[in-house]
Amino acid sequence: MGKQKFKELMKIEIERLDSGSLSKRKERVIEGFTEEECPRALINGKTYLLFNSNDYLGLRFNKEIKKAEHEASGKYGNGPGAVRFISGTMEIHKKLEQAIANFHGREDAIIFSSAFAANFSILQALIKGQSVDSLISNNTLVVSDELNHRSIIEGIKVANLNKEQKVIFNHLDHEHLKRILEENAGRFARVVVVTDGIFSMLGEAQNLREIKRVIEDYDSRYDEGIFLVVDDAHGIGCFGESGRGCEEVFGVKCDVLVGTLGKSLGTDGGYATGDKIIIDYLRETASGYIYSNPIPPGCAAAALASIKLLDSEHGKELLSKLKKNIAVFKHKMKSKGFIFAADSSHAIQPLVIGDAEKARKLAARLFDECIVVTNINFPVVPKGRDEIRVQISALHSEKEIDFFVERCTECSKDLGII
Repeated sequence: MGKQKFKELMKIEIERLDSGSLSKRKERVIEGFTEEECPRALINGKTYLLFNSNDYLGLRFNKEIKKAEHEASGKYGNGPGAVRFISGTMEIHKKLEQAIANFHGREDAIIFSSAFAANFSILQALIKGQSVDSLISNNTLVVSDELNHRSIIEGIKVANLNKEQKVIFNHLDHEHLKRILEENAGRFARVVVVTDGIFSMLGEAQNLREIKRVIEDYDSRYDEGIFLVVDDAHGIGCFGESGRGCEEVFGVKCDVLVGTLGKSLGTDGGYATGDKIIIDYLRETASGYIYSNPIPPGCAAAALASIKLLDSEHGKELLSKLKKNIAVFKHKMKSKGFIFAADSSHAIQPLVIGDAEKARKLAARLFDECIVVTNINFPVVPKGRDEIRVQISALHSEKEIDFFVERCTECSKDLGII
């Protein structure tokens, strides 16, 4: 049968995913947005409140940021033309990298087409040399939090390490990390500890202060030291007093900080920032930087405007409003009997449903009420921990939050969830 047999297996696999309410491909098509203070999505001619967006500050709708994108596209064109070492680097990309480095108090920064591409590329480069001539060995131990994002998992996997070079530490458990570093001291030249800052399914924050303390205790036990890589894509722009994420909240800096321009900053692309020597090395070795186009110049200009706005009075107002909205939402949902999957102070507020089909039905019922949320099921979360991941925005009004609480409560009672 040849290829036809493989296609039949694909069909059976798709049917299996559909029957278990696990499929993700049936995406809603958004036709546009309204002009309200909190823009609503236009879907099939109706307007919907969004409680499932990573745009925590609403900056993708900001007029000044859209103007910056438009002007840059007029100056540089819609796309970059080619990868940077072939076609050259546009000035707007260099300005953005310097702004990112300044924002995080670093020497330099490097931008990627996405934060996924950043993790995928950076981890390989830190784990092993990129050619047979490289002076960088693969005598590396990689230690990863058990709930890290898929981009981290894939970045480690593609490095093709031996089993003993990959260790997972228990979620948020710095004591377990300490035991791993103790047990492996003297066995490897270098350690790469990698973790999310904010965990995307739970809204929990990794305590970077404790992680850094453990690393400092063991750094000298490894000939090439211990590198801390933190992906704070969900934290940067919306977490901390000035929106600088988990580093700001815990008062420490990691060796390589990975962020995104596509969530709180309202545009698209990913980046990493750190010491200049590290960023120079990544420019020479990170495949997603060398062999993939950078973000369009319009996106770069929009990101530059977003970073500037974040440090303005308006940025402070948005951060304050987001913090207030999160507190109001948590209080009102708890008063109705809902259980949260984690005690999150982040805009991600996951409601425990515990059953994939009930989670799907609740999301569908809320859609009927013109509210969009996302049901998260296995394998993204463990079996029995199915959830509705609610995401709060600085643009939500208290009236809109009240509407969500009322409709979600009624639908959940009908479904036997609360």
